Amino acid sequence: MPLIPFTKGHGTGNDFVIVADPDGDLDLSDDQVAALCDRRFGIGADGILRVVRSSATEEGASTPEAEWFMDYRNADGSKAEMCGNGMRVFARYLLQAGFASLPDGGTLPIGTRAGVKTVTTAANGFEVDLGVWRTDADALVRARGLDVARPGQGIDVGNPHIVVALGSSRELDGLDLTVQPVLDPPPPHGANIEFVVPSDPLVRDGVGSIRMRVFERGVGETLSCGTGVAAAALAVHHWAGEAAPDRWSVDVPGGTLGVRVRRDADGEHVLLSGPATLVFSGEVSLA
Repeated sequence: MPLIPFTKGHGTGNDFVIVADPDGDLDLSDDQVAALCDRRFGIGADGILRVVRSSATEEGASTPEAEWFMDYRNADGSKAEMCGNGMRVFARYLLQAGFASLPDGGTLPIGTRAGVKTVTTAANGFEVDLGVWRTDADALVRARGLDVARPGQGIDVGNPHIVVALGSSRELDGLDLTVQPVLDPPPPHGANIEFVVPSDPLVRDGVGSIRMRVFERGVGETLSCGTGVAAAALAVHHWAGEAAPDRWSVDVPGGTLGVRVRRDADGEHVLLSGPATLVFSGEVSLA
């Protein structure tokens, strides 16, 4: 049985198995992805990042301006539009493997199922332009640990999110996210669900601050979710109105990430910044 080289990486605890497949020769089944991500019988991860040239995959054909396409799969094998933490880890891998370069002040385009996203260097690691964001359909959210269903704000940052505001850190810490929250009505393609608590004060020195936990579709609770962090900050930004700051600091169980809103000609872009770490490399056989 052939051995497949891999690298393990993470962004604030949101961890990934990275597999280099430049020429698109590797066809991973959902079951194989799930086996690799299994934390007891596999390598263990929240998802897989397949590193493939855009020209070598049908999905990458729509992103010819990006040499590399991030084929992101959730831990259950399902495909996802993109992943904010994964983007930074993907960029770190491309640079370390010598597949790409990113000089100071330059940009690195990466293809995803949500289009091309650009990565730049930042003081805390890398910053990803997630593109134009928008509000989406709301839903009621029932979760174990909440006494009644809470309203959730729909946010789309290339993939779907429902953000729920809680009244205290005690409520946030008391959630049992080993059980999947229920959305009413259920979004057609599912959604990541974020639970947020504003800091007190909400804004300090022009920067907003919140805490967050997340249940990722196809995964479960994770220590961090990059697009979820962006969605949570955007929801609070939306609720706060015109006086809301454009820069946010978001604390998740795996660390702290930065979010900022930038107004461009095509609309409001949301940018996510934070660290990306490669932990170890090895080889694994595929059953």
